[in-house]
Amino acid sequence: MSATVISVENISKSYRLGVIGTGTFYGDLKRWWARQRGKPDPYLKIGQMDHGNRDGETVWALQDVSFSVQQGQAVGIIGRNGAGKSTLLKILSRVASPTTGSVKVKGRIASLLEVGTGFHAELTGRENIYLNGAIMGMSRSEVNRKLEEIVDFSGVEKFIDTPVKRYSSGMYVRLAFAVAAHLEPDILVVDEVLAVGDAEFQKKCLGKMDAVAHQQGRTILFVSHNMSALKALCETAIFLKSGEIQSQGPSEEIIREYLSEQKYGSLNTPIAMDAHQSYPPDFEVTKVELVNSKAEIVEQLLVDEPFECRLHYKINVDGHYRLAVHFRSTDGTLLALVQNLSGGGHLHGRVGEEYQICFQSTTPFLPGEYALEIVVKEQSGAYVDRIAGLKFLVAPISLKGEKLVGAGYVHMDAKWTDPTIALKLP
Repeated sequence: MSATVISVENISKSYRLGVIGTGTFYGDLKRWWARQRGKPDPYLKIGQMDHGNRDGETVWALQDVSFSVQQGQAVGIIGRNGAGKSTLLKILSRVASPTTGSVKVKGRIASLLEVGTGFHAELTGRENIYLNGAIMGMSRSEVNRKLEEIVDFSGVEKFIDTPVKRYSSGMYVRLAFAVAAHLEPDILVVDEVLAVGDAEFQKKCLGKMDAVAHQQGRTILFVSHNMSALKALCETAIFLKSGEIQSQGPSEEIIREYLSEQKYGSLNTPIAMDAHQSYPPDFEVTKVELVNSKAEIVEQLLVDEPFECRLHYKINVDGHYRLAVHFRSTDGTLLALVQNLSGGGHLHGRVGEEYQICFQSTTPFLPGEYALEIVVKEQSGAYVDRIAGLKFLVAPISLKGEKLVGAGYVHMDAKWTDPTIALKLP
């Protein structure tokens, strides 16, 4: 039986809100003096509302969380933004301490909580590798044995003797993950930082974490909103909701429960404010409509049926924006991606006015429930907004009237040769 390497017993974490916390003593004093005179907070952004004196208000990021992790387990931690996932990892990594409860960890922990964790900006990449090794209690000779492997995995060998303050966020993450994964930690803690890397590097990281867990017998705690990656890597998962454990168990069951509780927007109606990742976004998709082959606005399509997807949008801040429509399964797996690439791929219009853009396609999916996800980016590639999945159905019948069943997601209309005619091979 595997030994328990992490034991969490009834931990809670609270944060106190109030007038202190600008980052400098002068700033705190200036904010306090403004409050005493009945003036607005001098650090509020233009147009931002002051919600009154919150001095003494307490927010509980975690409440009575208990679980244990066995050696060699890969455990996923999922939940909506603000559920307490990052706070939990910080406590496990000893970056923060719990308000109540206890945490027992057996072994050496390597954490990758955010871009640049554990790095000193003025040191070179090579120097930071040795620094991280020293923090983890490794000798210089131990780091020397791993140095070449770390540099090769990170792909930043050309810049390894450059101060990391000159690295891009992607380079930061590549080197940080390489260090965390190769310095032989007993427990590897990874937050959502892998989203910064490119698709090829994400695949490389997931492969390395899989090897660390299943071949080397080490323990992994993995926080991600990528349900496909989490399901592939982790056998078990913990679902956090409002700072409490909602459920824990086999990852496939927990992911299904988590996705079933997500607030979905609705097709063919104005998109609700809470469906947006950020609101109000600079570029706002206000409605999404599916139109079938009979020109009817529907929430259900037939297999092989031609359809049109209409996206209504409004530009709130002038800029160059790109739209992508993700077709996903109910477990979050990305099945198809459609991007607007015509006209240079940028959506134009006057600020404050509403427009419509659409695309036509044919329903390629087998019968079942699916979801549309709308992603808006700037020309630079930075995210502007992401809209929660908009559910639609594919009926168990094709456009030709045939009843369809099958495994998988995609319908392939294959044509077989006549089995009564033998094809003689040369």
